[in-house]
This record gives sequence, C-alpha cells and structure tokens, in this order.
Amino acid sequence: MEMIVRCFNEDAIGAAEAGTGVGKSFAYLLPALEFAARTEERVVVSTATITLQQQLFGKDIPLVRSALDSKVKVVLVKGRGNYLCFRRLEDALREPELAGDDEREEIESVARWAEGSKTGGRDELPFAPSEELWSRVCSDADICMGRRCPWQTRCFVLALRREAASAGLVVVNHHLFFADIAARRDGAGYGAAAVLPPYTRVIIDEAHTIEDAATSFFSKEFSRPGILRHLGRLYRKRRNRERGLLLRLCSMLPSDDNSLKDLIADIDGLRKAAQALDAPALDLCGGEGVFRFSAGKTGAGAEGSIFPLFISLRKKLLDFSAKTRELIGALPESAEDDSTTWEVKAILRRFDAIASICLAFTEYRKKESEVMWIERRKASGGDRTDGGGWAAFTQSPVDLAESLRDSLFKPYKTVVCVSATLAVNGGFAYWATRSGAGHYLQAVGEKFDGNSDENFGEEQDGKSALVKKNGATDANRAFYTGCFPSPFPYSNAVLLAVPADVPLPDEEDYQDFVNRSVAQLVAVAGGSALVLFTSYQSLNSAWNVAQPELQSLGIRCLKQGDDDRTRLLQTFLADEGSALFATSSFWEGVDAPGDTLRLVILCRLPFRTPNDPVFEARREAVQKNGGNPFMDLSLPEAVTKFKQGFGRLMRRSGDRGVVAVLDGRLIKKRYGELFLRSLPETGTSFADLSNVLRRVEEFLF
Repeated sequence: MEMIVRCFNEDAIGAAEAGTGVGKSFAYLLPALEFAARTEERVVVSTATITLQQQLFGKDIPLVRSALDSKVKVVLVKGRGNYLCFRRLEDALREPELAGDDEREEIESVARWAEGSKTGGRDELPFAPSEELWSRVCSDADICMGRRCPWQTRCFVLALRREAASAGLVVVNHHLFFADIAARRDGAGYGAAAVLPPYTRVIIDEAHTIEDAATSFFSKEFSRPGILRHLGRLYRKRRNRERGLLLRLCSMLPSDDNSLKDLIADIDGLRKAAQALDAPALDLCGGEGVFRFSAGKTGAGAEGSIFPLFISLRKKLLDFSAKTRELIGALPESAEDDSTTWEVKAILRRFDAIASICLAFTEYRKKESEVMWIERRKASGGDRTDGGGWAAFTQSPVDLAESLRDSLFKPYKTVVCVSATLAVNGGFAYWATRSGAGHYLQAVGEKFDGNSDENFGEEQDGKSALVKKNGATDANRAFYTGCFPSPFPYSNAVLLAVPADVPLPDEEDYQDFVNRSVAQLVAVAGGSALVLFTSYQSLNSAWNVAQPELQSLGIRCLKQGDDDRTRLLQTFLADEGSALFATSSFWEGVDAPGDTLRLVILCRLPFRTPNDPVFEARREAVQKNGGNPFMDLSLPEAVTKFKQGFGRLMRRSGDRGVVAVLDGRLIKKRYGELFLRSLPETGTSFADLSNVLRRVEEFLF
C-alpha cells in the first residue's frame, strides 16, 4: 500500500507482484478511495473478467468503504452488450416475423423482466437467453441512435453513464478498458467522455494479462456463421414466408421497384461466397487446426487456392453494401431515424470491416506489424447447420508495446499494475517490455537485493517485500516495482513433487507415463484434484486411462468440454472427492479453497504450442530484432503461467496440499531452475514415481 500511495502522490507508474493472501485489492482500494475523496480525481480500476469485477464491487469495496467510512461513489460498468436496449426489444416484439417460432416466447419473457429491472443487465435475467436472441435486443454502439432514440429517457446504458460520470471510483474489465483507450487514441481525447467518463488514475489488476487482453481487443475476425447470421437478419425465407430487415426497408420506398429482388439475389451470392471460402481454409488448417500466412512459408499453392475466394467475397460484400446504401439514400427523410435503417447500416459497416480483413489477407506480405491466420472452430450443441466446424479468419497485431505505452502509460498521471504473477526471477523486464511499460524501466537497478536505501518494506518469513524506485526515461517519471511474497506457510503446507523417472516430453513413452501417473496420484489423494494440461490431446489420453480406474474407487472424473466452464467448476467445488481434468483457461481463475482441492497436477510446463500463429510471429519479431526468442519470450511467458497453475492450490492460509509436476525438464534442464526459483519455498519430493506416491500419501494423510 505504501508503494501505491507513492504512485498516486508522485504521478508515478507502479508494478507489484503480490502473492496470494497479501491482500492486493485492499492495498490499492484503500489509497484509491482516499485519493479520490481528497482530490476529486476519478480513479478507474480494471480487472480481467466480469466475475472479478463483481467480486471487487460486491465484496472488497464495501468492506474498504466501511473501514474508511468513505462517501466516495463507486460504480461498476460492463460493456454495452451486457445491457438491454429498449428500442431493439420493441423492434423484436413489433416484428415477430424476424424471430423463429421458438424465440417469440423468450422475447416476451425478456420484455416482462425488463419492466422491473433496475439495471437492464443480462446477469439479472432469471434465465439464460440464447446468444442469437440476446444479440438482437442488447445495446450495440454501432446501432445506438443516441439523442434521436425515443427510449433515451429509459435507456439503461445512458443511466449507467450518468452514474459513472458522478463516481469517484469506476470498476471495469480489461476489454471495456481497452475499448475506452482505443476510442481516446482514435480521437476522443483524454479530457472528455469516451466509452468511460474522463479519468486521471488507473489501477490494473491481473496485469499479467495486459498483452493478451489488448491483443484480443485489437484483433479483427470474421467467419461463415457470422456472415450468415447477418444475412439472415437482412433476409430469410422460411415456410414460404419472407422475413428480414430488407423487406421493411424496401416497404419504405416511395415506389415499388426491383431493389428487393436484386438484393435477395446478391444475398444468395454472398452466402455461396462465404461457404466457398470455408472448405479450402479448413484444408489449409490441416491436422493442427491452424494456418498462418507468413512470408517465406506460405506457398503459391496456398495463395492460389484461397486468394481468389477472398477477392470474390470482398467484391460481393462491397457491391452489396453500395447497392443497399444507394437504396437507403432513396428513402424519404422520415425513414432516416427509423430503427430498421439504423440496423441495416450497422450490418453494412460490419460487411465493410469483413471486406477489409479479406484485403489484409491477400496483402499479408506487406503487413509486417500484423499476422493473418485461420483457425478451425468446432460447432457446439450439436448445431447441424455448421457441419461440425468452420474456419475463423483473424487479423492480429504482432507487437502492442508502443501502442500501449502511448495510449496507457503516457497519458495517465498514475498507472498501477498488480498481479500474483508479474515478475520473472525477481525482475519485471519481461512484463514491462511486452506491456509497453519497458520505456520507463531501466535495466540498471531492476534486479535488487533489498540492501538499497531506496528499498522499503517489512520482513515476511525472512524475505524482504522489496520495492525499488528505478530511474525514469521519460521526463524523470518514477517507476516503482515490488515483489511482496505471500504470508501463507508454503514451507509446511505445500509439497512440490516431481518424479525423477519422468521422461522428457519429446520422448516416446512420455504420454504413457503421464497417463499412469495421473491415475495413481489422484487415487492416492482420494480425488480433490485439479489436473492441468497444455493440450486437449494429452488431456483426453490421460482421462481415458484414469476415468475407469478412478470411477471404480468412487472418484468422479470431470473433463473440460463436457459442460461450460462455470457449471463444470460448480460441480467440482460441490464434490470434494472429484477430479477435474482441464487445459489452458483453467490454469488461472480457479478458486477452490479447503479440502475441495488438495492436489494440483501440472502435466507439462506451459510453453506456448509451436502452432500458435500470433506467438510464432512474436518469436520471429524478437529474433529479427536481435533477441533470443526462447529466453526473451517463450521461457518467461511459460514461467508466468507456471506460477498461475501453482497458485491454484493454496487460496487460504489454512489450505494444505501437493503440486505434482510431470515434466522432466523441471529437474533435468538448466532452465528448470528458473521455474523452481519462481515458486515460494515448499517441501519437495524429487524421487522415482513409487516413492513420490508414498510421500504424497504421507503428506496428505
């Protein structure tokens, strides 16, 4: 907290790694609320997910406000898509022909709920609406009529914006935060309202996700199902009955003509063009499910098979948009504010964006700062219309550091970044370089030992809570960094176990060893296990071996993919004797205290897979700039994620359990030391599997 206070008082940047149990949310909320109260400057707190937003807003902030007796107003803001739009709801009710028969009752249920809702938030609904229906009735910036909207006095989003404009502390998630800084960077400026009201101080929680969150936000994507959904909104024929926005649009024309007939023909052509693109794209993805367009790697054959299809789809999209805009231009003035006109214009803008992505793919050799890639996506819920899968076409930025520096770290007086996993080997160079803060972080003094007069912090279990004021490189701006170890008794409460006889991952019998070890470790622990993998293939292989053995022992085996993430976690938390087999997204964000989780198995060190197109492009960029892709990118990223996986075990001071790592590189490769040094001091068992199993049983029971 003292470090964060300095960041506020000195208009500084701060980066703090605070282990589980330190209380990092209290450490930043106390000074943030007090600073907002004394200065009347607005502070924005951004965290990774809506779930974490709600935890801060519903639990941590009320406690801190009570402790301070603070009168500072706090508002939680989510993206527009989480809120109902009354105008779009009215359109859906007024135009039942645009809904399928099975949607009408659901729309009416949403309407009944809306009349009594205070916030219009989707999470308030007593049932889960279908994605298709909610996309028809939620607020959408592209379609918002602003002051022209007849429903503006009841608008949930406008009401929320008014609340946020009078708040001292605004709580958002990273996606919404990046939407705001993108709007400011693109012309809204930093002194006026954009997506959020203006603010001067920023706290970023879960800051290890900055680069991934920004990459996700600034990526552009389209797919066949997405195009077909838009086309279905414009026109569809069902049971010999025509439906769609174009029918209403054409009905507003002053005289009858052939516009609708021509546009219907164009829509049919667009459907065929989108479908034609899918097959060769999926062929390019091959067995890995991913294909990246890369100069020197993508052959003329690949370009020859798919470039003409990109060009064809782009031309059809632009032609259709031009014709439809011409039709809109012929409408009477009274149609300008009609909701149908706004909806159609929004779809046309999306078609223009898709056309732009198509062009980017054909010009990928010119775009060194971006990566174009295709990924096979699988249909869910048995959707037969998608034939078991489709191709997603994505355009992603390679390096965001400069953009983040200019749009995040430069404009704001205070930027504090905190996470349980931010440092690698005690330093912040990797995170700062990737997130845009590296401009301010000098190499001299970055690694420190606690002996400097500039360090401060109390001793915790013999380790200093280190904080360093590094030299600034931009107008003498201070940059404070600190590593604050967890107060939890890891040395007594956690056993780190690595079988000494585990093969290396590239050896032939590695997966067989993992399959056997997982089953035996979970059996010894009696369940209460989270088994984390880096690939679905390895997960399925281990689950197929372990499930029958463990089921016979009364241990329920849950597997990622069998249910959505939230329900799967709820099932796991409700059954202390269960084991959850999961991959990437479960390496963080899982909070299972007590006897629910006593064993975490990390089956492989979490190096990014070689077929990740964005990461591959970033590795190439590091090498091109004279760096070492493994040491500068792959290794520090894997260490950060490894710490996240390890952190799943101990969530409360009284927790106790085992972390088992089934990857021989941890103890056989020199760089394994970096992973081990990243962890708190624990008990260890580095022996052959049979002895590890015996030690695990003794430790747990």
